Amino acid sequence: MAFRPILRKRAALPLAAALFAGTSLLVPKTTLHAEAPSDSIHLRKPIYDTPPARKPSLTPSPPPVSSSTPTPTDRLAKQISHARIFLHAHTQAAETRLNDFMTRALHLETSFTSTIASLAPPPQANEHLLPGGLYVLVAAMAGSIATRNRNILLRASVPLAVGVGAGWAVLPYTMRNVGDLVWGWEERVPVVAENHLRVRAGAEEAWRHARMGGERVGKWADERVREGRQVVEGWVRKGR
Repeated sequence: MAFRPILRKRAALPLAAALFAGTSLLVPKTTLHAEAPSDSIHLRKPIYDTPPARKPSLTPSPPPVSSSTPTPTDRLAKQISHARIFLHAHTQAAETRLNDFMTRALHLETSFTSTIASLAPPPQANEHLLPGGLYVLVAAMAGSIATRNRNILLRASVPLAVGVGAGWAVLPYTMRNVGDLVWGWEERVPVVAENHLRVRAGAEEAWRHARMGGERVGKWADERVREGRQVVEGWVRKGR
């Protein structure tokens, strides 16, 4: 029993020696250093032959030819652009015409209302259009009835003259405003304005002569009446 540890130590010595010898064989004693690749690798011939370098040509190369045929997308975009431009132009033209029409309508409305307002008599004139207009209408109808069996000239002129006369007698301010308005319209046509002035001058001259003739007739009648009264008075005195 005392020799058992000694035997164990003797058996372990050969085992340790064997392990040491194995490791010395596996591990190299010399140090290995990395070396750069030799130049022979770069001198190897490539598998594919490299094409020779081209020499620069003196003639300029033609520009690349682009395809001038438009694609369906380009044609569709062009048609849409034309349609949009056409629609925008016609919409703008229609809007301009509508604005011009509304402007003209508003101008006509303003002109009409201002014209009607200008025909009204002033408040201090104390003229009433409703009964005065009825009187003028009745006078014109009376002139038409009076000339119903006459020629066409009298049937057209007499009612108008009677109506105008009744208007000047019943509605003097309104008739003056109407005359100014008609004269303003006639001034736009020089021929009509000249004829109107000529007719007016003739009418005024005829009215002046008629008034002068009436005054003469009145004076002559007064003289005849005075003479007759004197004669009658002389007869009465002689009879006494």
